[in-house]
Amino acid sequence: MEYKGAIFDMDGLLFDTERIYQQTWQEIAAETGVKLDGSFVKAISGTNGRHMCRVIERYYKVPDGTAIMDECMGRIRRKLSVHVPVKKGVHEILDFFQKKGIRIAVASSSDVRQIESNLETAGIRGYFSAVVSGTEVRRGKPEPDIFLCAAERIGCAPGVCFVFEDSENGIKAGYAAGCTTIMIPDLMEASSDILPYCGKICRDLLQAEQEISRMLKD
Repeated sequence: MEYKGAIFDMDGLLFDTERIYQQTWQEIAAETGVKLDGSFVKAISGTNGRHMCRVIERYYKVPDGTAIMDECMGRIRRKLSVHVPVKKGVHEILDFFQKKGIRIAVASSSDVRQIESNLETAGIRGYFSAVVSGTEVRRGKPEPDIFLCAAERIGCAPGVCFVFEDSENGIKAGYAAGCTTIMIPDLMEASSDILPYCGKICRDLLQAEQEISRMLKD
């Protein structure tokens, strides 16, 4: 197969920011007297909008999760305005795709302003032909909308695009879109349930680059 596109999630995949999100969720929980159990990380990762609100409502035991979501996002923006930690292998895999003439997009559940700010702060905005936020599509991950939109914006059929994700919600979304999914687990290891949805599972983006290089030669 001749691949033409590569679509990247952002938090926990390009940037080591998922830990910052989880720390912030925990800060707010402690301030409101809530104890988040271990399943919260998996439930909230890769979500946005109404889906995120439903998760917040369930775990924080509130009737409307909007205020907590907005507070968390505000704190995150302030923290990331100072420093955005880049994950291992990001520059290498972006260089690889750029040299191959493969068009690159970001498809993240985060607000578009946060995506653009992170990419600019990290100095990698120039690699990306398109940026898609979860706020721009009707249904968030694990539904395929965001990856279908990203593929369209870079002018590629989903079937000739790679999708790189760290979350199971994201992998399911990429699979549903018809893309070749590459999982790079971040805070949680891949469960046995997600294996049928993964084209490959790699420890980091450096290994992913090596695997894809072999795929493109075959």
